[in-house]
Amino acid sequence: MWRHIFQTLGLLAAVWLLGDLVVGWFQQNTVRTTRTEPRKRSDKSSRLAADTPDQSCFCHLTGVLDDCFCDIESIDSFNNFKIYPRVKMLTERDFFRYYRVNLKRPCPFWADDGHCSNRDCNVEPCPESGNFNKYSQAANTVSDVAAWLCLEKRVFYKLISGLHSSINMHLCSQYLLDERWGKSVWGPNTQEFRQRFDPAETKGEGTRRLKNLYFLYLIELRALSKVAPYFDRSFINLYTGNAQEDGATKDLLLQIFNETKAFPMHFDESSMFAGKKLEAKILKEEFRLHFKNISRIMDCVGCSKCRLWGKLQGLGTALKILFSEKEIQSLSENSPSQGFQLTRQEIVALLNGFARLSTSIHQLHVFRSLLKVKR
Repeated sequence: MWRHIFQTLGLLAAVWLLGDLVVGWFQQNTVRTTRTEPRKRSDKSSRLAADTPDQSCFCHLTGVLDDCFCDIESIDSFNNFKIYPRVKMLTERDFFRYYRVNLKRPCPFWADDGHCSNRDCNVEPCPESGNFNKYSQAANTVSDVAAWLCLEKRVFYKLISGLHSSINMHLCSQYLLDERWGKSVWGPNTQEFRQRFDPAETKGEGTRRLKNLYFLYLIELRALSKVAPYFDRSFINLYTGNAQEDGATKDLLLQIFNETKAFPMHFDESSMFAGKKLEAKILKEEFRLHFKNISRIMDCVGCSKCRLWGKLQGLGTALKILFSEKEIQSLSENSPSQGFQLTRQEIVALLNGFARLSTSIHQLHVFRSLLKVKR
């Protein structure tokens, strides 16, 4: 299972980051920082940071994020107290617990039987008679990007890195700690967490990875705040056949939207694709198609649960919302709009994907507490 996961994460980096074009650009802009940073700290303070788990993993995880005007402390407070409890309840409701997906599509990149030896990796199928929208085929081709603007490059890298960090966070927090007599014990693994995020273990990259997780959270948070008018309309129902539960589910969803709209430090996506109209349009389409290709890459994951969650990230839907501002603003109050629609699959993926990010940030708080106890 782990071999398949790491193979896929490597493929994600290779396909999404466009090889040396993006990674090389990013490294070129970070080499200066990594070369000069150690001079600002004494050997004593460096040893202290490495020896103290809480300091090592979290001492630099603070302050304002790059490319936006939001600080990490505000996100922590907002998510852990206002968003996480509600979104956790929402994703436990029937409408958001079922997602139609084809987990038997062959991997287009290498030969693989698509099976994991761990029985906990299995996904329970639903009856064929369920009321679910048909799933659409994922995009199979991604055209080459001719040019990238500086901001778009940084955002592209951070979104992929943030997705990677969220996956790692869930691996650390739901780690197989023990398996005896057919009973599996899962829970947080602080050693695994430090291995993936401690700057001393990651050549200084751990803090950057966590900050990119926050950045991805802000992007999807912004998408939720912008799509709220779509769900405010009275004829939009989250249908499962149980009218009472459907109404309660929509009320809870609208509460989450109201919280997202009240958040004061949203990412400003208007600064992206702000160049010449034709150039910006081409870049925007390339940007969208690269993320839509996630389903094709996820077909190479051997673990069925990992494959399912990879397809449930909802980032493609979030970008669709951010790129459809005019269409959302022109929505009709009393009838479906021809300009902007969300399928059931997109709604389920969007909220489940955001819930995973919200959970990741909440789990950061858990690991912070666990590492303090171990000091």
